[in-house]
Amino acid sequence: MAYLRGLGVYLPTPRMHSSEIAAASGLPEWVVREKLGIHQKPIPGPGDHPARMGGWAAQAALQQADLEGAQLDVVISITDEHKDYPVWTSAPLIAQMVGASRAWCFDLNQKCASFITALTVAEGLLASRPDLAHILIAGGYRNGDLIDYADPAVRFMYDLAAGGGAVVVARQGSGLKLLASRLKTDPTLATSVRVPVGGTVEPLTPANVGQYRLRVAEPEVMKERLEQVSLPGFLEVIQGALGQAGYTAADLDYLALLHMKPSAHQAVLAGLGLSEEHSIYLSDYGHLGQLDPILSLKLASEAGRLLPGSLVALATAGVGYHWGAAVLRFEGGARWN
Repeated sequence: MAYLRGLGVYLPTPRMHSSEIAAASGLPEWVVREKLGIHQKPIPGPGDHPARMGGWAAQAALQQADLEGAQLDVVISITDEHKDYPVWTSAPLIAQMVGASRAWCFDLNQKCASFITALTVAEGLLASRPDLAHILIAGGYRNGDLIDYADPAVRFMYDLAAGGGAVVVARQGSGLKLLASRLKTDPTLATSVRVPVGGTVEPLTPANVGQYRLRVAEPEVMKERLEQVSLPGFLEVIQGALGQAGYTAADLDYLALLHMKPSAHQAVLAGLGLSEEHSIYLSDYGHLGQLDPILSLKLASEAGRLLPGSLVALATAGVGYHWGAAVLRFEGGARWN
């Protein structure tokens, strides 16, 4: 068994508002707010580096779980590749920050689907290794650094923000019991979104350093493909995880979705027969990548939506192109605070 016993979120203080995104991109502010669904988003301040933000979130998650870092057996970092240092493993730093002196550590990256994948891996570790009791999943995100607001092809990524998120996964409850998960990949979009320079294909040079930004290789091809597969991908993994757990969408009390444009968010809810009251739209937070489900759970908890017996689904998608969903039930105790 696997239970989410504690969660933590770190958000930097600075904010970028819709008016600033509009000025940088040339879009009308109403388009930024209503079509893109961005009212404001956290951006990094001095010292807000990805792995460190993950470590601060991890400290909060451990406090909520009433655990010491020394009790952790494994630390999984879901910090994205744009992190404190290149060609570097971030999990050991997070372990150091929380005092996880005896844990073994590794990084896991599946872009914005990384958290669901990490949950699946953590569940498998607990099932196969009876000596493990507590696993920390934590990471930071600030891919907003890589956005060129003058590039209309990356408009769907204008919401990229900054922050840290963490959960403690334990063999024993109470907490959110992981019932099932489902993952899906569409490899036809493998190279659709990437930083085109700085890798082995085109090494970084003084001449191309200005191109070290997220770019879409073939915008029209990607748009056409996503129109075909995006919504079906979400519904497949959510309904698949629900079915594996013995439920349907009608049983859901809460759906934690990543930030996407409002029309896409509403389409997922409609496809499941859910109302807007079943989710929280992240217009004041933008997109924290793989950390959105953790943030959404925290907001739901603060709003009193996570009560004993609540059935919860998490759903994400990430370039590559990946979809992931997990179904959990809140068991025992009062709501998280």
